[in-house]
Formats: sequence, structure tokens, C-alpha cells
Amino acid sequence: MKNLLLKLGSIIPGLKKTSSGPGLSQEELTAEFRSRYHNFKLLLAANNKALELMAELESALVGDRVYGMSFIRGVCTSLGVNVFQMINLMNELAPEKYQVLFERHQEIQKAINQILAPKLPSEQGELILDLDQVTKNEAHLVGNKMANLGEVRNRIAIPTPPGFCLTARAFHFFLSKNNLIAEIDRLLQSAVLERMDDLFKLSSQIQQKIVKAPVPEEMTRQIEDAYARLEKQAGKGVTVSLRSSALGEDSAKASFAGQYASHLNVSPQHILDTYKEVVASKYTPQAMHYRLMRGIRDSDVAMCVGCLTMVDAKSGGVVYTANPLKDGDDAIQINATLGLPRSVVDGRTQADLFVVERGESLTIKEESIVQKDTAYVCYPEEGICRLTPTGDEAKAPSLTEKQVLDIAQKSLTMEKHYGSYQDVEWAYDHEGNLFILQTRPLGQSEEPEKPKQEVPVKAEPWIKDGLKISPGSAFGPVYWVRKNSDAMRFPDQAVLVVEQPSPRWAALLGRAVAVLSGTGGMAGHLATVAREYRLPGVFNLKDELDKLENGIEITVDADQGRIFKGLVEEVLQNTERRQSLIQGSPVHKTLEKALKLITPLNLLDPDSLAFKGANCQTFHDLTRFCHEKSVQEMFNFNKEDQFAAKASKQLHYKVPMQWWIINLDDGFKEEVNGKYVKLDQIACTPLLALWEGMVAIPWQGPPAVSGKGFASVMFQATTNPALATPFKTSFSNKNYFMISRYFMNLQSRFGFHFATVEAMAGPRLMENYLSFAFKGGAADLKRKHARVQFLAEILDELDFRVSIKEDTAQARVEQISLEDMEMRLRVVGYLLMHTRQLDMVMTDPKAVTHYRNKMNSDIEKINRQFKSH
Repeated sequence: MKNLLLKLGSIIPGLKKTSSGPGLSQEELTAEFRSRYHNFKLLLAANNKALELMAELESALVGDRVYGMSFIRGVCTSLGVNVFQMINLMNELAPEKYQVLFERHQEIQKAINQILAPKLPSEQGELILDLDQVTKNEAHLVGNKMANLGEVRNRIAIPTPPGFCLTARAFHFFLSKNNLIAEIDRLLQSAVLERMDDLFKLSSQIQQKIVKAPVPEEMTRQIEDAYARLEKQAGKGVTVSLRSSALGEDSAKASFAGQYASHLNVSPQHILDTYKEVVASKYTPQAMHYRLMRGIRDSDVAMCVGCLTMVDAKSGGVVYTANPLKDGDDAIQINATLGLPRSVVDGRTQADLFVVERGESLTIKEESIVQKDTAYVCYPEEGICRLTPTGDEAKAPSLTEKQVLDIAQKSLTMEKHYGSYQDVEWAYDHEGNLFILQTRPLGQSEEPEKPKQEVPVKAEPWIKDGLKISPGSAFGPVYWVRKNSDAMRFPDQAVLVVEQPSPRWAALLGRAVAVLSGTGGMAGHLATVAREYRLPGVFNLKDELDKLENGIEITVDADQGRIFKGLVEEVLQNTERRQSLIQGSPVHKTLEKALKLITPLNLLDPDSLAFKGANCQTFHDLTRFCHEKSVQEMFNFNKEDQFAAKASKQLHYKVPMQWWIINLDDGFKEEVNGKYVKLDQIACTPLLALWEGMVAIPWQGPPAVSGKGFASVMFQATTNPALATPFKTSFSNKNYFMISRYFMNLQSRFGFHFATVEAMAGPRLMENYLSFAFKGGAADLKRKHARVQFLAEILDELDFRVSIKEDTAQARVEQISLEDMEMRLRVVGYLLMHTRQLDMVMTDPKAVTHYRNKMNSDIEKINRQFKSH
């Protein structure tokens, strides 16, 4: 400490007669103070880190950031550690004095842990349920997809393939028997899912562990028994499809379209291995990213699996019982193709479109028949293959008129049963029998609150006649993705361009501003997810897509299916800001619940009798209490001999001032003898900047007061005991700075109001912060509250985070440059001097406007003055 403390004996009279302990020498006292100051600095560092972590959690709650449970758990763990460190350091500053803080921390931490703990799976229930046993009431056992299929089969009486379901209980049983639950949780917690390279690496790790794990004997036996029952219904050796049916899948707001695996035409000898592949698909990159974007907790998603007899489809596709691109359009849209529905849902090809109008009788309003270039069909024994239709077959409609109306009617029956528009996957076999393969609520693009105004566009489209699959417009650079290595390098805010709209590219939609594809239709899985994300999309651009090269900036007008070179502002005028999908999600609600134990500040007034460690209800209370008491403990060092009073120097600025300075370390440029310290002897960066603001503009005295304002002040001054200083010490009527080279803590009282300013202002940007607390006044609560609101508005414009409760304002800014810190310290110094007694005029609008204008002008003048230096 530059020998300052070693020479305290000569500087401070009477210090040798210490009462810190019998027989303590000057050197021992010096060592004790040095240790005390070291702990104080560590406590301040932990406090700053804790406040940063709280701000990070609050920002996540109200902002657009995408985050998962690993983020919440990680930040909360770090926060708990920093708060515990503060309590430990308080115990070092004042041994045994604040033991209650350990108890409060333990209770709060325990409650937070209970909120964040993964939901434990039930060990009750069946491993397998036959589809004939399932209705929508079993969604918590078999997932929405299989529950809806069971509902269609058993209650609505529309044909579905027969089969059985491996339940959520089976999923947990499989993982627990292979010791995978804790291992997967460990891997998830250690990865940063927002990073594409982490996401792909984690996906590979987890999926490999799952597919290599054996299916437990009990599960194997039950699966074999269930398949034997299925053979009795569908014939010996029947092939099956294994379809994902995760908990939460196919819900109204989260379709999970194409995010999990389904395997078609599987032989009985491969059912066990295929089951594991479907389970492993819970951890595909696109599925993990989808859950992250939708705020769905990993622990809430059990992968149930449906095992259904395979439908050897002659034609298949998807029905929307309303237009997914236009809210209010209830025309039935049937997308159909030859063979299995896969080419429609994968978006690999454009399908025939039949639009059916409702009424007393259903009528085909419109049909668009395309040239089919792809059809997926079943091999006789196992697996599927891709064929290219030729001749008249490729040009002919994939459905007859009777079939179109049959599908439309049955889809409306399901819509009526569920009470909402439906998204239905279907197939006709070669005998002409219709089977429903899936139904879920249809997501529709919401109409904007204000109707879009047509804006004339002078620029000529570079590419046009694309198919709108999701509305909106966007601007950004082109980025082609053809393989996984491209995906891992995909930049934020780029236009995603793909040859085919494979569902695996859904992991990139959260980072893209728009999506373009050479093929595909609006019924594909990627198109469905794009609409959920409210991401503009244009598909079926064919060879025109070849014009786009990486890095070229384009404007996408999805509403018109066209693309412009460069920035076309007219197209973007009606663009609506994309809302965060995480708001209201399970992860968001978990964070919201945890924050109730973290950020509320209940201990506001250090002078209140309720300001006790036992009353800390949140982590914020603990940090506030520790910070306040640590400052007091620094003042109380060797209080019997009035160490602080003797160690402090009175500031001499032209004349002796009512400001006292305690140099904690290297806050003076040189050793200072005597009772005064001059401003030019001080090396403390934040104090000097604060002082510059305090003296920059002379205070013109209190404002003119109305009769009511003066009466309010007199009434409060004579009746409010809180205005009396509760501590009868020599510090009550003095303003004290504690300083080092880059640190300052000011405890001040100006008449009836109190202020605390603390700052770290040095060359290390990440360590810099400024905290300002203001409380009190002599007027009534209404006027005092109006004054802190007045202050808050000024500080908010300077990027402070400001919170107000009653007559207290707390403001904080951090991690800014030294130059920006000094500017804000000057403003705070100015406000300290010029907000005195403003509470008396806070009910006079003209006076408030006058002082706000004056202060704005003064602050601009101060900033100009010091910028020119």
C-alpha cells in the first residue's frame, strides 16, 4: 500500500494505543487492516459479479435472447457461488456476527434448486399400450401424435393403421437401465446449444450412446408380445412404421414438424434397433435447437414411439382444413402426390393441390396438377425406394374427385371433433382404402394488427414467381447450406438458401432472416417450422436459385414470392418485428419463478429497523445487505480509537470542505501529512470525475417553494422519525469517501436526503461499474417519489439500469470504457448537488419542466466542456 499503512502510527496520533486486541503491535494492526481491505475488495468483486448475473437473467426474461435450462442452471449456480462468497467474506470482516446469512442463503438456494431440478419420471405405468387402448386422454403416456391417432381410431371411428405404443415409461426405463439419464444431463449442461459446432458435436455424442445401448430384456419381451398381437390383426410378418410421438409434439403451438425421426416399412427383426434410432432422434441438432427456440425443457420431453402397420400407399399427402398462410380463409387445402406422403412432408417436391370449398355440400374450388418427378414406394420385404414417375402417370392427378371429397369430409369430421383447424397426414392404399396417419392442430400465420399498406416498388425483381410458404420480408446476405459443415458456419442474420427444404435445416431457422429453397411446397415440415418461427420463406424457385451466390445481399419479398438485388426499403416498410418464441414457454416460466427468489429487493433502507440479515428473502437482499454492512465494517475498524475518523483527511478545495476521505490504498498521489488533503494530491480517478461534476455548475440554491410544498416539508420534518439519523456517531453528519486508485465509495447526506455512489473506474473495461442510490427528502411521499422518477428519467437516457421503489432510486451501469465512466460520474456529481430540495416543487408541472430543461442544458454543457479538454 505504498507504505501508507506502515506509517499510520506517525500519521494518526494515538494509533499505537490500539484496542483491536491486547498486545497488538502497530505492524499487527497494519496487517489486520490490510487483510480487511483485501477481503473488502474481494467482496465488492463478488457483489459486482452477482449483480451482473442477476441483470443477465432479467435481460433474458424480458428480451429476445434464446436460452435453455443449461443457461438458467449455469447462471444460477454461478450466482449462488458469488453470493455465498460474499457471506464468507462478511464473516472474515466480522467473525460470527452475520451467521444468519449462511442460513438464509441455504434456504433460498434450496428453493431455487427445487424449481430448476429436472422433473423425475414416474416409475408407474405400462411400457406398452395397444393403439386400441389409446385416446387423447392418454397423451401424457404416449404423446400427442399417438393419442390423437387413437382418438381418431377409437372415438371418431375413422380408419388408422393398427399398432401399439411404446410409452414415456418405456423411454425412461430404457435410459435408466443403461445409466443414460445422468450422463445425458451432464453433456447437455456442459454444451452451449446456441453454438452450431457445440450443437452438432453434442448431438452426435448423445445419439451414439443411445443407439449403442441394449434394449432391456423386459422391454424386448413386451415388444415381441405386442408385435405378435399385431400379426393376428394384420398378418404374419407384417412390416411396420415406427413414428416418433414425443411428449409435447403435435401441440397447438409446437408442432415439432419433422424434427424427430420416423422410419417406414421396417421388418420385425429390426424393430428394436429402429426403436433406439427414433429415441436417439430426440437429440438431433434440429430437435434440440427447436426445443431451445420454443423454450421446452429437455426433461419434459419423453420420446414415446408408435409402431403401426405399414400402409403401402398408392397416394398420400397432407390436408389443411384452412389456409395456413391466411387467417380467416377456411377453404380446405389438400396436398397430394403419388406413393407415400414422404415427398410432401419432406418438401422434396411440389404436390398436386386441391382446394375444397365448404358449404351445404363440398365442392372443389380449385385444383393445380403438377408434373410428379418423385414418388416413394415400399419394397416388398423392407424399406422404401424413390422412383421417378413417367408418362401419363406423372401428369395425371394423384386423386380422383371422389377421393378428394372423401378426404375433405373426414378431415372436417376431425376438425369438428377437436374444435380447431387440423393438419392431417393421410394415405390411400392400392385397394382404395383411406388411412389417417396423423392429425394435429393447424398453425396459421397471424394477420398483422394493422393492415399492410401496398407500397409501390420501383425496383425490378431479380427472381420472381416463387411459392410463398411463410409471409413477410427481410434483407440480408445469401448463405448456401448443402452439408452439415456449411450449417456449422451459418452466420446470424443471413438468408438461408437450400436446394431442398429438408427438416434437418430447421436448426438454422432461428438464426436466419429468411429461407429460400429450389423445391418444396407449403405442406413440408420445414415450411411448417418457418411459419411457427414467423420467418419469411419462398420455395420452388427451381433453377432461378442458381443466380444466388454466397455473400450477395438481397431483399426477400415472401408475400409476392420474389427477390430483389440489394436493399429495397419499400419492400421492408411493412416488415413486422419477429417476436420471441420463448415468451410464455416452460423454460421462460421456470426462469420467471426462479427470479422471484433472486432479484426482488426487499431491504431498501439501511437505516430501517427491518434491515436485518434474518429478513433477507432473495439473493438480491443478501448482496444488498452484505454490501451495506461491509462498508460499515470498514468504518468500524478499530472504532474504539476512532480509526476511521483519525485516518480520514478533510478535503481542502479552496477552503476546507465538509467532505472526509479515507485512503484505502493508493488513492493519494503521495504521502499526505496533517489533517487536510488537497484535490491535486488525490489520485482516485472516480472521485476526481465525480467532483468535476459537483463543481462544474454552481448551485443556485433551493427552488422557490409553493405554500403547499413548504407545508409538506415542515410537516414531514416535524413528524417523520425516519428523517432523524438513527446512528448517533461522528459519521452521521459527515460525507465520507473511501478511495483507492480506481475505486470510490461515497456515503453522503444532503439535508434530508441520502446518497451512495460507488464506482470502479480504471483501464479494465470489464471491471468498471458505477452504482448510484438516492433516497429521502423532507416532502411527502408523493413528492419524493416524483423526484426519484425525475432522476431516473435522466439516468435512463445515460443507459443506467434504474429501479424505483417508493422514494428510493437505484441505478447501475457497468462494463463501459474509462472515458464513458468519467462522463457518467460527472453527471452523477452534478445531480448530487442540483437535485437538493427539488422534491418541494415536484407537484408543479411548470417548475418540473423548467428544471428538467435546465439540467439537460447543464449536462450538455458539462460534457462539451470536458470533451474539449
